[in-house]
Amino acid sequence: MTDTFQQRLSLLHDAPILALLPHIIRGIEKEGLRTNATGKLAQTPHPKGLGSALTHPSITTDYSEALLEFITPALESPQAAIDYLHEVHCYAYQHIGDELIWPASMPCMLDGENSIPIAEYGRSNSGTLKHVYRIGLANRYGKTMQAIAGVHYNFSLPVAFWPLYKSAIKAPTSDQDFQTEQYFALIRNFHRYSWLILYLFGASPALCSSFMESLTADNKHQLDKLDEHTFYSPLATSLRMSDLGYQNDAQQGINVCYNSLARYVEGLGQAINTVLPAYQKLGGKVNGQYRQLNANVLQIENEYYSDIRPKRVTPSCQKPLHILAAKGVEYIEVRNLDINPFLPTGINEQQIRFMDAFLLFCLLEESPPSAPEQEQLNARNKALVVDQGRADNLLLHTSNHSTLSLREWGRQLLDKIAATADLLDQAHGKKSGNIYNLSVAAQRHKINDANLTPSAQLLTELQKGQSFAELSLSLAQQHKAYFKASACSEKIQTNFNQQTQDSLQAQTDMEASDSIDFDEFLARYNAL
Repeated sequence: MTDTFQQRLSLLHDAPILALLPHIIRGIEKEGLRTNATGKLAQTPHPKGLGSALTHPSITTDYSEALLEFITPALESPQAAIDYLHEVHCYAYQHIGDELIWPASMPCMLDGENSIPIAEYGRSNSGTLKHVYRIGLANRYGKTMQAIAGVHYNFSLPVAFWPLYKSAIKAPTSDQDFQTEQYFALIRNFHRYSWLILYLFGASPALCSSFMESLTADNKHQLDKLDEHTFYSPLATSLRMSDLGYQNDAQQGINVCYNSLARYVEGLGQAINTVLPAYQKLGGKVNGQYRQLNANVLQIENEYYSDIRPKRVTPSCQKPLHILAAKGVEYIEVRNLDINPFLPTGINEQQIRFMDAFLLFCLLEESPPSAPEQEQLNARNKALVVDQGRADNLLLHTSNHSTLSLREWGRQLLDKIAATADLLDQAHGKKSGNIYNLSVAAQRHKINDANLTPSAQLLTELQKGQSFAELSLSLAQQHKAYFKASACSEKIQTNFNQQTQDSLQAQTDMEASDSIDFDEFLARYNAL
């Protein structure tokens, strides 16, 4: 282990700091397409029984009207996060009739681009803004890739941790600047080592042939054919994170730098404020219908597709980048996690605990400023693992101009992650049962045997004779039966009922309170 890592790790053993580690906060956003009983994308509107997708704190939609998104509160307990996801799935199944929640990241059966309904959020200016933004995404990139689902993992250390840690390492900056700098250091290391997450948890090596048929002509890709209705890449881990997924050429020229908040805000801000001729040609409002929010490289910050984002809670109708620049980073959002189709909630407690240990390692490991050469290496390693991650003796590129096998590098990283896992187990006390160390041990088995990875397990099942759509439909039916049979908390279900009613009223109130029309609202928003 590096001296820097060991030194910082030892500082966290100090009793006041150690006592704060059980209070790590995480929140989970888990997406899932609604389908009909035969596995085709639902054409029905967002169920009213699930409340307003605009204002409900736990249940919303992402790109499509059919793409549910379940959101946990910020919680200190990994088990509490899984329990909440369980409860919200139970609640959803009470209100979607015969429909199913698709269990995989890659979409269900599609019938072309026109079969993917764009999410609706009501008549308020805020709701219309969200809808028009999605129209812009459709016009810029097509709808098909927007139907891909995933899990987002929000992570933060307790506020009281940062002053103690700053004092321990004798950093001269303000508390706010120190916290922000440290989160950016974590992000840079995440970019260096996120290939490990793709290998361990990637679960999308195959997809339905209807996905390929729905792509526009210039987005066609070469994949192997497993059967008449299934395309796959034999050694892939996550096609969701490949150039089939959230990628686009227009963003290749965006120069977003993670070496400091100022550089990050400058690069992203330039993209948000720079007109792209192709988008200008597309037009804004044409014949009374909006085609996009504006003609800039990015309509808003969220259009920039990144594996991890620095974040801060943002008041309604304010631009996140402005708040981030003024107040610094509050938490980070990991966005490269596939849904595990074999798990009813798409993620489990063991994975959460490993993510905590991994992200804590990224914080403590030395994180020098990232140069373009390093960013290119990061991208190459990501692409290699996405497409060939389970290949024997796959070589990855290290920052010292050499190569190292995925297995050897993975073992080295897991040794360090085991050290942060041990720290977390110590912080939780003897009653924890070494659960963080056990989460790391489970990943060692995957490093030693690629057949244990979710991507390999999915292909193993597909090779038994079912198509991707058939297997996913079967798993969706099993998950539905599981949730329908589950004993759900009456207190939590009552709380969801209240959230639903409150969200519908909040949307009504928003629509009644608008004092300007959308044209003026958008002009003001774009001028911010």
